[in-house]
Amino acid sequence: MMSSHSDDSGDDEETASPTDKSELHHTIKNLSLKLDDLSTCNDLIAKHGAALQRSLTELDGLKIPAESSEKLKAVNERATLFRITSNAMINACRDFLELAETHSRKWQRALQYEQEQRVHLEETIEQLAKQHNSLERAFRSAPGRASNPAKSFSEGSLLTPKGEDSEEDEDTEYFDAMEDATSFITVITQAKEDRKAEGGTGTGPVDWTSPDNMLDGASLVPKEAPKVKRRARIPDKPNYSLNLWSIMKNCIGRELSKIPMPVNFNEPLSMLQRLTEDLEYHHLLDKAVHCTNPVEQMCLVAAFSVSSYSTTVHRIAKPFNPMLGETFELDRLDDMGLRSICEQVSHHPPSAAHYVFSKHGWSLWQEITISSKFRGKYLSIMPLGAIHLEFQTSGNHYVWRKSTSTVHNIIVGKLWIDQTGDIEIVNHKTKDRCQLKFLPYSYFSKDVARKVTGVVSDSQGEAHYVLSGSWDEQMECAKIVQSSPSSPSLEGKQKTVYQTLPAKLLWKKYPLP
Repeated sequence: MMSSHSDDSGDDEETASPTDKSELHHTIKNLSLKLDDLSTCNDLIAKHGAALQRSLTELDGLKIPAESSEKLKAVNERATLFRITSNAMINACRDFLELAETHSRKWQRALQYEQEQRVHLEETIEQLAKQHNSLERAFRSAPGRASNPAKSFSEGSLLTPKGEDSEEDEDTEYFDAMEDATSFITVITQAKEDRKAEGGTGTGPVDWTSPDNMLDGASLVPKEAPKVKRRARIPDKPNYSLNLWSIMKNCIGRELSKIPMPVNFNEPLSMLQRLTEDLEYHHLLDKAVHCTNPVEQMCLVAAFSVSSYSTTVHRIAKPFNPMLGETFELDRLDDMGLRSICEQVSHHPPSAAHYVFSKHGWSLWQEITISSKFRGKYLSIMPLGAIHLEFQTSGNHYVWRKSTSTVHNIIVGKLWIDQTGDIEIVNHKTKDRCQLKFLPYSYFSKDVARKVTGVVSDSQGEAHYVLSGSWDEQMECAKIVQSSPSSPSLEGKQKTVYQTLPAKLLWKKYPLP
């Protein structure tokens, strides 16, 4: 049937359908006749086979010489083999018939669906052609267009060079493209209008590069970049109800990157933008540049590492997964003195590379791969990969890793996030270390929620500073004057008691906008 129609046949649905039906009926009739022939052959084989077997049995009863008896035995064996083969063929034909009858209805349904889809597609294409035609007519009658349409477009344009008020119907004349025509259409408009349209800001004329370089895509940038206007807030999130259980019930134990999430579950940011937000409290690093004492510098670096979690209390939505090769650049050299670029370098597992340069004398780079596990009631997100921070003047090179984030109440209740685990920050030049501990939230604990504690020690293991605070509010440091072991507790554990000077504030969270 498919081969009987040429690709460009212009048959309507009315004329095509009877042809299709008649061909279908003709095919079904032929198949039925062949089926009847098979049935007749089956009966004949069964009948002649039985007769042959009877004749052979009669021959067995006759008194014949021994030599003829051997030949008769051989014929009998061949007849038996023929009968077995015939029976096998008859059974195969019967199975084929049953299978064909079972599937015929299914094929008919599939054929009907394809016919409906074809009709639908034809209607859609016809509608598109009409819309295309009406758009062209509207464009030709637009008042702001160039006076002579024939000069506005190169040869090979789809538009007819008729008057503005011409009332063409569906029989609009279309020109074929020239044999050696180029693969793009050149539009020549007034220079002033073009500048105004492309500038878009109305802040005066923009000096674009010379037309000779226009084919090079990289040259299509203004020589003087306009001052960047940044938005003050993002749009409100639409409040749709989500049946999370229907999404989550089949995803227990799977990786987060493999779980299909509804779009509304995401916040309107890419993961690359979310990573760049780690730089919100970059002033801590600007201040750390001027520290001559590496242990004091370590305290500021530790506060900076904790500050990246400050917004996660209120930010429970997941950022969008970036596309492979997607980049996000933040250029704040003018007002903040830093420039950051982040790129998605792997899709499965999702992995991003991030590099930050600051003109205040530090640079930071990290590679982050997220491993996650969904456990029904909560979701654990384990960032893998190290964060590197280097100060140019001192040469101090700090390395640390992120803590584990846990999203609670996935199915029932209000979502909330907790940070848990230990972070070790190492200065590879001086071998100073800082051990930070993120305490998991406990309903029965008397401690402040989201508590972080830490100790900064030098290469010999001597503690110099105690860090304390919470990852959503502030961090303080206190200089250690004296340390002594405490008496063993009931569990037999021995803790160290530090005598410190009054605490100094290292970092405090900005108020929410």
